[in-house]
Amino acid sequence: MASSGQPRIQWLGRWGFMLAATGSAVGLGNIWKFPYITGEYGGGAFVLVYLACILAVGVPVMMTEIAFGRRGRGSPIDAIRRVVNESGRSSMWSLIGWMAMLCGFMVLSFYVVVAGWSFSYLWKMLTGGLAGTSVDEMAAVFGANNANPITLGGWSTLVTLLTMIIVGKGVQEGIEKSVSWMMPGLVLMLVLLIGFGMFSGGFGDAVDFLFSFKAGSLSSEGMLAALGHAFFTLSLASGAILTYGSYLPKDASIGRTTLSVAVADTVVALMAGLAIFPVIFANGMDPGEGPGLLFMSLPLAFQAMPLGTLFGALFFLMLSMAALTSSISMVEATVSWLCDNKGMSRKSASWATGIVLWLISTLAMLSFNLGADWTLAGKNFFDWLDYLTSRWMMPLGGLGMVLLAGFVLKSETFRDELGLAPLPYTLWLAMVRYVSPLG
Repeated sequence: MASSGQPRIQWLGRWGFMLAATGSAVGLGNIWKFPYITGEYGGGAFVLVYLACILAVGVPVMMTEIAFGRRGRGSPIDAIRRVVNESGRSSMWSLIGWMAMLCGFMVLSFYVVVAGWSFSYLWKMLTGGLAGTSVDEMAAVFGANNANPITLGGWSTLVTLLTMIIVGKGVQEGIEKSVSWMMPGLVLMLVLLIGFGMFSGGFGDAVDFLFSFKAGSLSSEGMLAALGHAFFTLSLASGAILTYGSYLPKDASIGRTTLSVAVADTVVALMAGLAIFPVIFANGMDPGEGPGLLFMSLPLAFQAMPLGTLFGALFFLMLSMAALTSSISMVEATVSWLCDNKGMSRKSASWATGIVLWLISTLAMLSFNLGADWTLAGKNFFDWLDYLTSRWMMPLGGLGMVLLAGFVLKSETFRDELGLAPLPYTLWLAMVRYVSPLG
């Protein structure tokens, strides 16, 4: 097992960590979920509450995870165990690390299936497979795509293979190099899509929808949704950010780096809204249609517009890249643990992880077709993975992390690691103790 005294590979620079962490945070959640829950819960009022939650809950918890990773220099399990041992506390607290690593792996097991949809629709756009499709036919296409285990399994397998190839090349040569072009490319594509939206006829409505504050349009349910999304969008409690933090150089400011990632993540989410909603409004569609917004409404809308096929393909390419930057972050915790504790090379650890991931994701994929009736308490395998991780493992893991940092560890542990002045440190501690647990 790697000891905390052994040198650990680091990001080539703070910029590499920022791109990787932002790529982890952006994912399908920002480009898929953020626009449709914004539409569902009131537009601008929801966005304002979401931004407040990012600052009050997301940033303090993310700082905590990065501090755990850099202090412990290991996977979530090893890093948390080293930090609690340093404070003379029970190693049982490392169970939080086990939960985080398992949670990230379980999320990835169904995430690659959803990511496969993005790659599938990219291919359909490039080959003209959606040309001339009506509203009813588009729903049938989406259903048929999921009903075919060969097709759906093939695309999720492709996502798994690409993920393992990148991670297998290492932190610097694989992850850092890939995000150094994928993230700028993603932003460039968003800018082009926003430009397309400006000439669609619905841009003014989109701006009004996203940024006009109408207090009466936000319910208590919407406020809870904003809080939940603020927590989950930053890839917290899944082991990804903690593991990435373990590669962060000692001279990098955790506070400034975290704020930069949170701002970048939020900007990308808002850009996604400005790319999607103009097309939706220009075609008279409902912005609160849920997951079908991306895979049924948008393809129809793009086809009805000049150069729509080109920009539709660009959109799904951007969505596929966002999915990939998140998937490589979620698998890194497991690969890191295998390398540190089982003496495996990175390539061996990556492919061993990939095989297990493929087997579990295949079961998740079958929930849409052959295994749709394999249910327990009304939930299929895909539903159970989603339910256990989002409703239990992430909230409990996040709660355990902030309670450990705020109440259990010696105060100087994080004061030293965060390197904050007295006032910012006191503010961080107050947030971790009394505000973040509410998330």
